[in-house]
Amino acid sequence: MNVPLPISLITIFPITPLLPDICASLADHPRLVLEAPPGAGKTTQVPLALRDAEWLAGKKIIVLEPRRIAARAAAQFMAQQLGEAVGQTVGYRIRFESKVSAATRIEVVTEGILTRLIQDDPELTGIGAILFDEFHERHLAGDLGAALALDVQATLRPDLRLLVMSATLDGERIAQWLDAPRISSPGRSFPIRIEHPPARTQETVEHHLARIARQALEENEGDVLAFLPGQREIVRAKNALAQTITSEGIEVITLHGELSQVEQQAALAPAESGMRPDRMRRVVLATNVAESSVTLPGIRAVIDVGLAREPRFDPNSGFTRLETVSISQASADQRAGRAGRVAPGTAYRLWPQSKRLESARRAEISHAELSGLALELAAWGLNASSRDTLRWLDPPPAGALAQARELLMSLGALDATMRITAMGRAMLELGASSRLGAAAWRAPSAWRPLIADLLALMEVRSPMRGEQARSDDFRVRVAALHAWRDRRGPSARHDVDSGALAAIEQISKGWRRRLDVRTAASGVPDSHAVGDLLLHAFPDRVARRDESNLLRYTLANGRGARLHENTSLHGEPWLVVLDLRHEARDSLILVAAPLDPLVLERDYPAQFSREHTLRWNEQRAVIEAFDERRFGAIVLERRSVPVRPEDALPALLAVVRARGIETLPWGDQAKRLRARMQALRAWMPELGLPDVSDTALLDSIDIWLSPYLNGKRGLDALGADELSQALASLFDYEQRRMLDAQAPESLMVPSGQLRRLDYAPDEPPVLAVKLQELFGLADTPRIGGGRIPVTLHLLSPAGRPIQVTQDLKGFWERTYPEVKKELKGRYPRHPWPDDPWTAVPTHRAKPRGT
Repeated sequence: MNVPLPISLITIFPITPLLPDICASLADHPRLVLEAPPGAGKTTQVPLALRDAEWLAGKKIIVLEPRRIAARAAAQFMAQQLGEAVGQTVGYRIRFESKVSAATRIEVVTEGILTRLIQDDPELTGIGAILFDEFHERHLAGDLGAALALDVQATLRPDLRLLVMSATLDGERIAQWLDAPRISSPGRSFPIRIEHPPARTQETVEHHLARIARQALEENEGDVLAFLPGQREIVRAKNALAQTITSEGIEVITLHGELSQVEQQAALAPAESGMRPDRMRRVVLATNVAESSVTLPGIRAVIDVGLAREPRFDPNSGFTRLETVSISQASADQRAGRAGRVAPGTAYRLWPQSKRLESARRAEISHAELSGLALELAAWGLNASSRDTLRWLDPPPAGALAQARELLMSLGALDATMRITAMGRAMLELGASSRLGAAAWRAPSAWRPLIADLLALMEVRSPMRGEQARSDDFRVRVAALHAWRDRRGPSARHDVDSGALAAIEQISKGWRRRLDVRTAASGVPDSHAVGDLLLHAFPDRVARRDESNLLRYTLANGRGARLHENTSLHGEPWLVVLDLRHEARDSLILVAAPLDPLVLERDYPAQFSREHTLRWNEQRAVIEAFDERRFGAIVLERRSVPVRPEDALPALLAVVRARGIETLPWGDQAKRLRARMQALRAWMPELGLPDVSDTALLDSIDIWLSPYLNGKRGLDALGADELSQALASLFDYEQRRMLDAQAPESLMVPSGQLRRLDYAPDEPPVLAVKLQELFGLADTPRIGGGRIPVTLHLLSPAGRPIQVTQDLKGFWERTYPEVKKELKGRYPRHPWPDDPWTAVPTHRAKPRGT
């Protein structure tokens, strides 16, 4: 099938020969997977090729771009190819910014915008195709958008076309998931030389990068692109480059998501655009926004530190934070490919060649906090009890999804049946994260200008510098923003990054428009205002100070936390914790704000409760009872009350289960009885005796121990005899009779005395007895049905060991004569007969004078 291409596609891209096949495939099949390497032109050429397709019937094409920089750049490039301004045939919509019109046929959007389009109009009226670009990045919102689009296509819009595009993805797996054909473009890439230049001794990453940047400029023509994980590292690397590269013909520029639109366009502009000096070579310091979609002109060398900053949810702390992680091999290859777009290039990888990277990036859905996803699913009509589900490439983990739904219930976004509430829908309309959306819609009207600032400050890095950057008081950031806004410049009281504050101000303006707020907040808010607003985002992270330790706090979720010694929040009785670092004992509070506990009483009455609780007193080893008033897990009041008999027994059993069977007051008698029971079970398995191992005793504790603990408050009240009786109750009468016969507590020796047997796990029992008491006994005693010879510890008249043996006959024959010769003179009052076989056994010494 021959499909005509738009006349506007004058430039020949690697993807150009495949455009007729792409158009033809989508004419015959509603889904398609397109694999094309960076620089192939898929992002900008495919939408233009599809806009006049017959099956589109004049409808709009939506192009999903994961990053805002890429969305703007793609729309601008396509508009330039058509000789138009952005907002006519080609437009874009990103958060807080939109350039579209009634004439727009191709609309580039970011991931959150696509989800809102589908949720607001499930029939996608006027939309004929959705193109998912850079799908290999596997962002959570991208996975959700694709799953929702598949659901729409399957139920409401079978004519909707879906095209998944990527430079590095498992095309076969994606095609199977979509049940779609697959087209691959070879792309156009020049040879790339890969080097792994090692760091010098004690050389920092930024100085290593600066040294290699100078080497790259010397060894290659054109510009250098360096990948770093974040803005902080970019600043450090720029400072290091200023010391290393002194040539006037080299410009160092940065590219990351917090730059203004003008600064981003300058970084992406070609030399002939007039936005950069001609013949000026550049070193571009970029985050992974430069990894795909955007095209940086003139790059001939890439320096890659092999790191990226990605969100990671920590279930231990309940916080999501950006973590610096190693990139995947797919990302490393894609970054290196930037050096081979226009000519042969070089990629300098600043990690050992022996280091092995993961093959591909993990899907964000597998490790992210899922409250936003859970809320979107609820809005789509899917909850925990729904039988229907979406068609996921990787389904969300059930545990993380359940945890997210619990959070949404506590925020008021879901009701008890897990269905979305009116407040939940309002939170989705706002477009903030679930927590911050709840805080925004609970804020009184007078405080909405302040909540707009808090939303902006919570989603970006701290603007504070110097000593104030280490402050754990979030109010310092608010005060710095207001001082900068009121004066339009840095305040003498605050050491700040003015550029960061300018970016925060732009974000705040966007939130003010969303919240229909006309004026910005200014001045210094009330001391509790910040905390009182943010507690609605983090009700589970409300924290109360411990009276016994003024740096330690208990959170409403039950966890312990502490302030650092140089805290700015010393003495605050109540805090809402905005960020913390999980540690083994008490987590460290990184950022918090004070709050007024009366707001808790007013806004969260359902989370206050009175409970009758039981506690184990370690020192006294008893169960204690209290009447407590709580907010979540925070104890506000506690009064000691008598322990109810019906409560004590289950509480004591719970202590034993939690602390182990060794918690019981095992006396010698009970220990010996248990050892005998274990020994006989091992020796004579045919008897089918009960198991008395630790695990078995804990599993059956309700049966054998409960009758003897009933009515007691402490384990120490369980007497030694009672524990032995409890243990013996596991054996019936016949089993106890066999125990006494085959694993006896003691043996009658020839002297007529009972001597105790000592049992140990996996060892024969030991009989310690004086030598003279065994005269006349020819063979070693046996127990356990005659299978187990006793180990004899033969003692001198003074009770000291002479011999350890299981061969008594051999002792009499070979060893006794020597023992007699050695000890007869030492113990003359005790018998040392020449013939021990016929001598009279005795445990006494000879009478005096004999």
